Formats: sequence, structure tokens, C-alpha cells
Amino acid sequence: MKYAPLVWAALWRSRARTIFTLLSLAAAFLLLGLLQAANSLFSLNTVNLSAPLLITQARVSFTNPLPMRLLAQIEAVSGVTAVSHSQFFGGAYQDPKNFFAQFAVNPERWRKVFTECSLPDEQFRAWQQSRTAAIAGRQLAERFGFKIGDRIPLTSQIWQQKDGSRAWAFDLVGIFDDTRKDSCPRQNNMYIRYDYFDEARLLGQGGAGIFVLRLSDPALAERVSRQIDAMFENSPDETKTQTEKDFSLNFVRQVGNLGLILNSIVGAVFFTILLLTGNTMSQAVRDRIPELAVLKTVGYSDGGVLALVLAEALLLCALGGMAGMLLAVAAMKVLSRLPTQFPPFNADLRVWIFGVASMLLLGLVVGLPPALRAQRLDIVEALR
Repeated sequence: MKYAPLVWAALWRSRARTIFTLLSLAAAFLLLGLLQAANSLFSLNTVNLSAPLLITQARVSFTNPLPMRLLAQIEAVSGVTAVSHSQFFGGAYQDPKNFFAQFAVNPERWRKVFTECSLPDEQFRAWQQSRTAAIAGRQLAERFGFKIGDRIPLTSQIWQQKDGSRAWAFDLVGIFDDTRKDSCPRQNNMYIRYDYFDEARLLGQGGAGIFVLRLSDPALAERVSRQIDAMFENSPDETKTQTEKDFSLNFVRQVGNLGLILNSIVGAVFFTILLLTGNTMSQAVRDRIPELAVLKTVGYSDGGVLALVLAEALLLCALGGMAGMLLAVAAMKVLSRLPTQFPPFNADLRVWIFGVASMLLLGLVVGLPPALRAQRLDIVEALR
């Protein structure tokens, strides 16, 4: 405990310099925390996508429709318990900026496949009874203030009706929840009835963008994927079957290697703060050379002086880093409440481990050179 007052007093010897360094560290770790959380999100490590689900799409691209006749063949594969077909609608609500995902599906098949989605029975029956009916996820409904009974106009940039109009309207009859609290992507979706959509659209009747398969056992995913793709190999309708997570990652990969981009930014931030904090610690030790010599004179060992300077650097990085990480957590909570089609990201255990490890590494790197200098300090030369 005799070292703690000395470390604290040394840290605040130059208040202005310490305050500005702490602010810089807090800003750097705020950015680091946000970037690492985003990196975790874009790798889909924080999104609990359903393990028993497979997605079958056209081998060339998911934008190429698959004929409905494939559904019965896929459904007959051993290990597949249910199959739903889905067509992306791509509409905007009132304003082009108000975009969210809509899919045309068969209600009965949708319910059998997406068993984690909880829709009350009376709302499901209402969906079955009206061709223009639609259901929405809880998060989507809260985002736009949708209520059951609302008529929701959508303008599709992809699908025209037979009369040439791109204006569609659907009656919201149900709002579903996800029984797994950490699975949020589907709660930002709207589902409309495929039969109404397919009959009303100008082109593409009888095709589906993807087939969604529920497996009896997630361990069967690789075997079932290979079997389905082999069934349609060398046919006009070759398929690509993959897990739901891999399917979602394909959209992220279209932007580029986001992991590399985010990690490069983190590296640049870390290098910049390394230079700044290193200069602060070097200047602090230079200013206190006579004081360090006095400590050695009164009996502090070389190792004790080294420990004092190193502890000061670690404390500086820890205070600034923790402040930045806590600010990042607060910022994530604010961002999660904003209207967005992406799932909210948060600082999970891996983000905190990375942040704490960065604080320790930074403290050692910037503190060790001046600490070694203080350890080798000659008392006579220092006091001269």
C-alpha cells in the first residue's frame, strides 16, 4: 500500500497533461469498443441464427428464382422436417429511406419452419383468411409504430403489379415475437402471403427466391446440403445449400472484407494512442528525475522505482481505457434504439477481453521504456 499514494500523486503531478491524455485514451477506447462490437456483429458471432435451418438458393445467385417443383423433392430428403419457400419483396414504406425486409411466404409452411417465432393463434388464423394480410416482427412494429389493423402501403422497386403499378398495400393482422431473446433479425421482417403476391405480380410467377429447410438435427446440415445440391447438379436449376449463418454472411462479404477494414482502423487508432501515451509517460519521467533520485537515496530499490513508473503507466491506461469502454457501452445502448434494419450490437465478453488486453499491452509498451530508464538512473548524475 505504500506505493499507491506515490503512484497516484505522480499521475496527477501535471494535471492538465494527465487530463488531456485520459480524454484521448477514452476517445480511442470508445472507438475501439464500437469497432470491435461491430466486427463481432458483422461476423455474425453475436447473432444467434437458427442452427437447424438451411437455405437453398440458385447456384448462380439468390436473385435467380427456383421453380416450385423443387420443393417436393427437397422436402423428401431424409433429415428435413419442414420446408418453406420465400421470395424477397423489397418495398419501402412511405419514403425510400424507410426500407425494411419483406418476404412473400406460405403461412402454414412459415410457421412449421420458423418455430422460434411466436405468433398468437388468432392472429395466425387472420393471416390465413385474408390474402392481403401480413405479419410483422415486434421490433419492426415498434420502429414504425405499426398496430394490428393498420393498412401498410409499400412501394416495391423490384416487383410491378399486372397493371404496371409498384404500389402495394397490406393489412397488418399479426405481430410476432421471437422466443429466443438474442435472435433479432427476423423481428425486423414483414411477411406477406405468397399466393396473393404471386398472382398479382407482373413477372416471375411460380418461382421462389430461396427455400428454407428445418432439420431434425443440426449435425445433419453438411450431409443434407451435399445431398440436395447433388440432386440438381447438371440440371437447369442447380442449387447451393448452406446454413443460415453462411447465407447471411454472403451479404456482408459483398461489401468487402469488413473484418480486415475494421481491424485496420483499430490498429491505426492503437498506434496513434501508443505514440501519444508514450510521449506523456516519457515527459512525466523526465520531469521527475530528481524526485526519482531522492526515492533511491531514501532506500527505494531499482526494482521498486521501476515498479512505480510501470504502475503509473498501467493506471493511466486503465483509467482512460475503462472510461472509453463504458462510453462505448452507453453509445451501443443509444444506437440500439435507433431505427435500423440491422440487429443491435453490444459489448460481449470477447469485446471486453480485447479492451482489457489492449489496456494492459498499451500500459506495458508505453511504461516499460521510461521505467527501465528510471531503474538505471544514477543518483549522483540525477541530483546534479
